Amino acid sequence: MPVLVTGASGFLGGRLAEVLASQGEQVTVLARRSSDLRHLSAISPHRLRVVRGDLTDRESLIEAVRDATHIFHCAAASTDWASTEVYFGSNVRGTEMLLAAAVEARQLQRFIHVSTTDIYGYPVVPCAETGEVRDIGLPYNRTKILAEEAVWRASSEGLPVTVLRPATIYGPRGKAFVTDFAELLRKGQMAYVSGGRATGGFLYVDNAVDAIIAAARSSETAGQVYNLSDGTGASWKTYVEALAAGLGFKPPWINLSFGAAMAIASAMEAPYRWMRRLPGRPMLTRHAVFLLGRDQEFPNSKARAELGFVSRVSMDEGIARSVEWVKNLEMSSLEI
Repeated sequence: MPVLVTGASGFLGGRLAEVLASQGEQVTVLARRSSDLRHLSAISPHRLRVVRGDLTDRESLIEAVRDATHIFHCAAASTDWASTEVYFGSNVRGTEMLLAAAVEARQLQRFIHVSTTDIYGYPVVPCAETGEVRDIGLPYNRTKILAEEAVWRASSEGLPVTVLRPATIYGPRGKAFVTDFAELLRKGQMAYVSGGRATGGFLYVDNAVDAIIAAARSSETAGQVYNLSDGTGASWKTYVEALAAGLGFKPPWINLSFGAAMAIASAMEAPYRWMRRLPGRPMLTRHAVFLLGRDQEFPNSKARAELGFVSRVSMDEGIARSVEWVKNLEMSSLEI
């Protein structure tokens, strides 16, 4: 099937494009002219078409969706700190414009939207797909809710959609939970929130890709939404200590209560909110505190029952692959 993958210059979208091409699909990726696509170099040129543009450029969108029977919308501003304009431009406006182009693609069979469990608003007890969607005022949480609302509006108007809500995706090329964590561990700045006891909702990237492709290929998943995690029940402490041990770093020595962490994060964010041109970013954000201090193990029973979702890559193997990738990345940097 001819497919379009957005966000292929990034972590999840890049891996999805690689796997789809390896399975014989004709893959189109939409990427800015400045985007580095070297990680896709192993894909045969006969399997990969690159359309240079972005989600706010209607002409490039029309070209990108031209032949696609399936659209995989992975692109998003998913960092824990960015400007409001970046979040709204990428997550809301970009999704709306892609949906508008998709509606005009008469051959389209499915629009797969990668959302997030963050739209539940970081509840104390993780919920199933029927749980309340809650805007708590954080820009990522808010804009991903608005993006989903746009997808469901398009669905009500006849566009065949499936929504996936992954929790904590990690693996090689992962920034937030691999390279950023590795750097914090190296500097001795990694901190636990509430002793690292909260579950991480970990989802190895290849397992995420398996679920996304399964959802696209099933006729029964149209109009449905699925939480995704590997269901390990592992805590942040388990994950971080394994990552630290693999990289040869000491585990975190800093431990903050949830309340203290939230107060510190709010104080650190304040100057950046008041002075918009202040360079850099806060060392700790409220978004990060919610992720590290609230359980993220959202139930995945619907995905297992309806997608046949099975986590082929175990957590031990997923962390080992991540560690190997970080070490290879460090070696490459030294050689340069």
